[in-house]
Amino acid sequence: MEKQEKMGKLYKTLDGNEAAASVAYRVSEVIAIYPITPSSTMAEWADEWAAAGKKNIWDTIPKIAEMQSEGGAAGAIHGSLQNGAISTTFTASQGLLLMIPNMYKIAGELTPAVFHIAARALAYQGLSIFGDHSDVMSARVTGFAMLASNSVQEAHDMALIAHTSTLNSRVPFLHFFDGFRTSHEVQKIEMLDDETIKAMIPMDKVYEHRHRSLRPERPVMRGTAQNSDVYFQGREASNKYYQAVPGIVQEAMDNFAKLTGRQYKIFDYYGAPDAERVIVLIGSACEAAEEAIDVLTAAGEKIGMVKVHLYRPFDISGFAKALPSTVKSLAVLDRVKEPGSLGEPLYQDVLQALANAVEEGLLKTAPKVYGGRYGLASKEFTPAMVKGVFDNLLAAKPKNHFTVGINDDVTFTSIPYDAEWSTEPDNVTRAMFYGLGSDGTVGANKNSIKIICEKYYGQGYFEYDSKKSGSTTVSHLRFGPNPIKSSYLINKANFIACHQTVFTERLDMLKNAAPNGVFLLNTTAAPDKAFDTLPLPMQKQIIDKKIKFYVIDAYDVAEKAGMGTRINTVMQACFFAISNVMPKEEAIEEIKKSIKKTYAKKGDDVVAKNIAAVDSTLANLYEAKVPAVPTSKVGFAPSVRGEGMSDFVKNFTGEVASGRGNDLPVSAVPDDGTFPTATTQYEKRNIANYVPVWDPATCIQCTKCSLVCSHAAIRSKVYDAALLSNAPETFKSADAKMKDFAGMKFTIQIAVEDCTGCGLCVSMCPAKSKADPTKKAITMGHQAPLRATESKNWAFFMDLPEPDRSKLNPTMIQSAQLMRPLFEFSGACAGCGETSYIKLITQLFGDRMCIANATGCSSIYGGNLPTTPYCVNKEGLGPAWNNSLFEDNAEFGMGYRLAIDKQTEYAKELLAKVADKVGADLVAKIMDNPQKTEAEIAEQRKYVAELKSKLSGECSTCKNLLEVADYLVKKVVWIIGGDGWAYDIGYGGLDHVLGSGQNVNVLVVDTEVYSNTGGQMSKSTPRGAVAKFAASGRAGRKKDLGMMAMTYGNVYVAAVAIGANDSQTLKAFVEAEKWDGPSLIIAYSHCINHGIDMSHGIDEQKAAVDSGAWLLYRYNPALEEEGKNPLTVDSREAKISVGEYMKRQNRFKILAKANPERAAELAAMADVDAKNRYQLYKYMASQPVSPKAE
Repeated sequence: MEKQEKMGKLYKTLDGNEAAASVAYRVSEVIAIYPITPSSTMAEWADEWAAAGKKNIWDTIPKIAEMQSEGGAAGAIHGSLQNGAISTTFTASQGLLLMIPNMYKIAGELTPAVFHIAARALAYQGLSIFGDHSDVMSARVTGFAMLASNSVQEAHDMALIAHTSTLNSRVPFLHFFDGFRTSHEVQKIEMLDDETIKAMIPMDKVYEHRHRSLRPERPVMRGTAQNSDVYFQGREASNKYYQAVPGIVQEAMDNFAKLTGRQYKIFDYYGAPDAERVIVLIGSACEAAEEAIDVLTAAGEKIGMVKVHLYRPFDISGFAKALPSTVKSLAVLDRVKEPGSLGEPLYQDVLQALANAVEEGLLKTAPKVYGGRYGLASKEFTPAMVKGVFDNLLAAKPKNHFTVGINDDVTFTSIPYDAEWSTEPDNVTRAMFYGLGSDGTVGANKNSIKIICEKYYGQGYFEYDSKKSGSTTVSHLRFGPNPIKSSYLINKANFIACHQTVFTERLDMLKNAAPNGVFLLNTTAAPDKAFDTLPLPMQKQIIDKKIKFYVIDAYDVAEKAGMGTRINTVMQACFFAISNVMPKEEAIEEIKKSIKKTYAKKGDDVVAKNIAAVDSTLANLYEAKVPAVPTSKVGFAPSVRGEGMSDFVKNFTGEVASGRGNDLPVSAVPDDGTFPTATTQYEKRNIANYVPVWDPATCIQCTKCSLVCSHAAIRSKVYDAALLSNAPETFKSADAKMKDFAGMKFTIQIAVEDCTGCGLCVSMCPAKSKADPTKKAITMGHQAPLRATESKNWAFFMDLPEPDRSKLNPTMIQSAQLMRPLFEFSGACAGCGETSYIKLITQLFGDRMCIANATGCSSIYGGNLPTTPYCVNKEGLGPAWNNSLFEDNAEFGMGYRLAIDKQTEYAKELLAKVADKVGADLVAKIMDNPQKTEAEIAEQRKYVAELKSKLSGECSTCKNLLEVADYLVKKVVWIIGGDGWAYDIGYGGLDHVLGSGQNVNVLVVDTEVYSNTGGQMSKSTPRGAVAKFAASGRAGRKKDLGMMAMTYGNVYVAAVAIGANDSQTLKAFVEAEKWDGPSLIIAYSHCINHGIDMSHGIDEQKAAVDSGAWLLYRYNPALEEEGKNPLTVDSREAKISVGEYMKRQNRFKILAKANPERAAELAAMADVDAKNRYQLYKYMASQPVSPKAE
């Protein structure tokens, strides 16, 4: 949404990432990119603009190159700079760390460049995608200048100041702003036009940069190896360039002010001119601090703030001049923790700067300085906390090295503050929207804030955890007549909307409601009954706060419009109709315009459905009557419940799940990042409106529904009929049809409270009712009427005994699905194509698995707090899981294997030494057991238990053996990750591990894009697919990872698709684990980023295989040892063309709509690729195998 304002100024509503990228793109010639949250959208914008032919200020389209990693992007930038191109990149967190080696080189060679950083927490005891300064402070010694932005407007402006300053100084710049709080905050800002940018960029310095380029016409040498005689001098030779930087930056800021009217300083002071207490801050926290300072100075307090823009080089003179002469005490706040240091980076720099300033006569005396930490991983930092910091400075003995915003009851660093103290102005309207990830709430609200900003200033911030779709999202919208500086979440909302009825059961949404506000609820209840469905605390708040209560059945409106569960535009229309932000008719027209713009790429049908939903919304919106007294006697449901909950689950998991994690004290949190598994069973999210219903009469007991269930919410069991004597009245069963279980009973049971309602089970079910062919053995039914009875049925089902694993055949689907999954109810998207594979390997091997998980979707739904989906069997055995990083997962997993093998070897050595004590027969049983079958592994566990019982006394060998005895039982290592890891950033390590011969198993859940960061292209992305970083469709062929691995000869390799050939998939997993060496399984994983109906993901897998776009095969080195060809091609010749397969998915259809000729050309090429690959593999599989050398 753009609009021309007075004096020809151009305003636009956008987020911080787009604001920075808008400038970076226009002043760059080469941009090397790689995705990482929260910086990815900067790179996405650059790719999209280039694909659309947008030119930079030199009237040429920048060259965009996606690299295999952030380290690769930095290397490419280094090379590009050396050859004279104005170059930039974008990154965050661990990505910045991977760039650091090249940053030293770029700085050492005095090369002008700007890296734009959405600052984010680093992975310490756990991974966090949210913002703080851990990453940028890790780069402060590289030689890059560091320029900080505090807001969306500043992200735009400082981007230009950084690019200008680097050219003028020859010192590279790191321009950073807070991840999420600024990168994803939507604000209305004044845009820089090309003429202003051109006026800022010094063309003479551009020419000098180009002149320094490496070229044969003027050959020079850089990057030499230097000895101790001259290296030191070389490091000192650049001093003058760094000494000049502060003056150069301030000059750029002054020139910028002349052009735009916006004046910045390298240290900006804000507050009372005679302030005695001053805080020093970097980043978005400055905005909240300004609000607090305005209120406090108006009340007569002598306080102020120094906003640090240029952090490196740190200018002593500039800092001293920024301080009021009256200052007596400083509080320096760092958004980072440096364990073991004397203080955090900014605090230490301020101390040193003040000491030097006094020594140099710039200050007569130095104020007292106190350091503090705040806001790690986007932890809230509010004006109330700012006041708390100022209050601490008033204490007789102010606390140093303090924390604010948490309750540190361990080392007592935290300072108190009044959380109720507020600076929210009355002329700002505040609205909160509670939605479900992927229901469109966030997208609709981004459009809403853009519509509102046509008339007002506005701010949009979107709060979500790092789970996949299905998590709770909260949109925070503010709008008013003046620019908004509130860089914190809303806690007094005039309007609150609940887009998912189930939230009313457990979330105290109205605690943030202001008196006389509005509450809008999406509910299936009739308007006159809706109030009665609310829990007592919500009813009380509606009455006490005199809140107007509106309801709509948005599910019904969306379904009738053909939108399924996408209720976003329905609820958006309700908001505008109720809030009176703008005339109703005008608002509806603007919504329709935004729908056309937002969904144009998805086709006319999607646009039409959304518009139809809007048109029918107002007729279904009602104001519900609110009685004088509450009618409910029910409180909020507990966020975790179930038998056997530990105190940790009750006191930690439950609090976090309830949205009260911010209030937990330090003592409640594990100090080393270790958490219990098996906690998703207590969460009971109840997010599905429709759930599977089993028909025993129609069921053929194939258990395919259980196999493909992405959340392990469908289970099967066989059991003795006598056990049904205590079954709940509605519990279903049938006579078991499997020969091995004749005379027993069989049940398919659904966990309706944990089901996500994806419908994959229905799609996979082959059994149709003879009475009604439209019905299958699994159908979908409304969840609400089933919840109470099916919850009891689930509890009964789970108490039924598990079958003896040693009597099950793991190579048969029906038998394997009787094994208990040890991965359940994850936070993955509904219908996720990855999780069925992970669940399957836990069924087969979970009681002996150690998992190394690459960062990505599988690490987020696999290990994201508050609950953990990896679980245990009734013996307490289950997968042990860890996530190291993105790039090193293969090596990390190999480390598991090395340790396990060594510990096993050591245990055997010790075992031999205690044979006399424990018995030679027991030692022989343990040492000779091959542990190749379930029965043999079960025997080994018994032997080891017996061994442990005999290891007593003071014998040191016995004590050592007792610690490692568990390693005598077979352990399997599974290395899990997506294609972004395996094909790109982690490929070098993966290749090494596969080539090492170590007995590790690798599962690549291949979605053909970087799913976790929003769908960017990987080297797995197929030809013709549109993805982020491939806006015009990928031109190249998909990398054949399996073929590359097969060249080693001793690696088991398979490509599988569970929806196309489940038996082949199962066989591959069993064979891979059986092979005593490395294995690689590449699994087709349909994904929401493919632009498909996820309930039909199985059909997409079948189409991929039927077209040859996905080839099924197994390469088993064990066959070669038998004199057979190790390669088996499990696919048949294509039944349909790849082009027909492409027409099914939006990732391909987008290109066909935008550029039909290119789409047709790439589809034809992809079809030839598939046919040639099939023929090649068939040829390889048909070749005789040479006899092995004697």
